[in-house]
Amino acid sequence: MKAKWQPHVPTGGGRSFACVWLCRWWEAVGTQGRRRLTEEAARQLQKTSEFKPSYRAGSNTTRSLWSSSPRPSPQEPNQRTTEQAGESPETMSNADVEGGGQARAAAPTTGIKPPPGRYNSSNVDGQHAPVSPFYYDHAAQHERQHHTWLVPLVVLANVAMFIVVMYYNDCPRNGADCIGRSVLGRFSFQPLKENPLVGPSAATLEKYGGLDRYKVVHGNQAWRLETSTWLHAGLIHLGANMISLIFVGVRLEQQFGFWKVGLVYLISGLGGSVLSVLFIRNGVSVGASGALFGLLGAMLSELITNWTIYSNRIAAMANLLIIAAINLAIGILPHVDNFAHIGGFVTGLLLGFVLLIQPQFGWSAQPFGGKTKSKYTACQIVLLVLAVILTIAAFAVGLLMVFRGVNGNDHCGWCHYLSCVPTSSWKCDT
Repeated sequence: MKAKWQPHVPTGGGRSFACVWLCRWWEAVGTQGRRRLTEEAARQLQKTSEFKPSYRAGSNTTRSLWSSSPRPSPQEPNQRTTEQAGESPETMSNADVEGGGQARAAAPTTGIKPPPGRYNSSNVDGQHAPVSPFYYDHAAQHERQHHTWLVPLVVLANVAMFIVVMYYNDCPRNGADCIGRSVLGRFSFQPLKENPLVGPSAATLEKYGGLDRYKVVHGNQAWRLETSTWLHAGLIHLGANMISLIFVGVRLEQQFGFWKVGLVYLISGLGGSVLSVLFIRNGVSVGASGALFGLLGAMLSELITNWTIYSNRIAAMANLLIIAAINLAIGILPHVDNFAHIGGFVTGLLLGFVLLIQPQFGWSAQPFGGKTKSKYTACQIVLLVLAVILTIAAFAVGLLMVFRGVNGNDHCGWCHYLSCVPTSSWKCDT
């Protein structure tokens, strides 16, 4: 939730914890997708004439060798060759079984070395053996999983920023009936009638970086477009956003790495602030929800652009759309800046097509020296180019309108309903 502050702050809208559900099905979908990739990769490799599986006696591990020697015909089984050589199959190595016995063990090899990464460094008679005939095996999956450190660091930074703001808020200095004054001292919270989210005053948030349209447009304080995403209106606001960030951000960082997720987070927060300034005329807006919605939008575009590697595509798409709709619907409550949510979501959606694109299935699972597929499909490339163009154009136009002081409501008479829908229970003040 991105809180929108007024001179008198009534109760703010709560944030959905649907991100917990999102994380669980995202992990399940990823597991099913990798299983499907494993099965399809095995079928592709088995169709090639050079692929010859062999089994090490006394072991359940399947290995594959790449050799220039012809495949043994049915009329010359390995068992007969083994008996002629005076050996038993149990004492033969992979190379012996593959070559038809020790008599063929010295056959020349192709000398082709496979690429590093998914293969072990050991060789049998000069031949490099893949650890597994599957492209997406467990070892490769482990190598591709990134360490998670950025998301916890962002959480700590937000918590530290909240503590600093509470220190300078110093509620007892104003003589108000502060919450926890006897225990927390200057860190005590503003009265609930002033801030129901249990936090500092609106004046303190505005002073230390809150998003104020007038100061951005007329005060040359464009830095507020980004600093406002690191401030929170209270403990409830902070806790809801940080829990959502952990459940969504950690999974994305493990899969795509810190710099991609970091760029999506920062730029999405900026995009949400730009749209907020264009349409929100009064009050101070704070919160990391624009950046969080950017991560949610990036997950949706990642599913679209990497469509072929998922098994339950329709179910995954339906779940993402439902969760996004629920969270955006919360934004129509009063005193919640839904324009920041929408701006962050659209920005993250576009960035996902650019940063979270993955190679199509089978592009490097071809035999060495054979014709390989292109790394990305034509659809992926088209989406990437369109996303880059739209992102640059949207930020250029949006920032230009912001610094010219354009009121977005003048060009869209119904857009204010996206952030608040008036009812008999509350009124909207944009």
